[in-house]
Amino acid sequence: MKHKLVRYKVKPEAAAENRRLVEAVFEALQAESPKDFGYTVIELGDGSLVHLVTDFGDEAFKLGALPSVQAFRRGIAERCDEQPQSSDASIVGHYGNAAG
Repeated sequence: MKHKLVRYKVKPEAAAENRRLVEAVFEALQAESPKDFGYTVIELGDGSLVHLVTDFGDEAFKLGALPSVQAFRRGIAERCDEQPQSSDASIVGHYGNAAG
């Protein structure tokens, strides 16, 4: 199992557009229904966003191949006060259903 965490901070005037683009990614994931794949986006109180991508399987789902992800990535530099920083991550513990 592999985890990738990406954190960035959106400019206040770009927040609505960024949210629309993120929601389009979730719509595409719902339609595609990839197996052995997880995706979570958390918005922090300071305008930062954290994306957690989890590949549970041996065959990695190519998130970047989705047109909605390509649309999200276009213009990300202009939408951000703090540019995306990506790192591998490990989950130390998890309890219950964190979604909601």
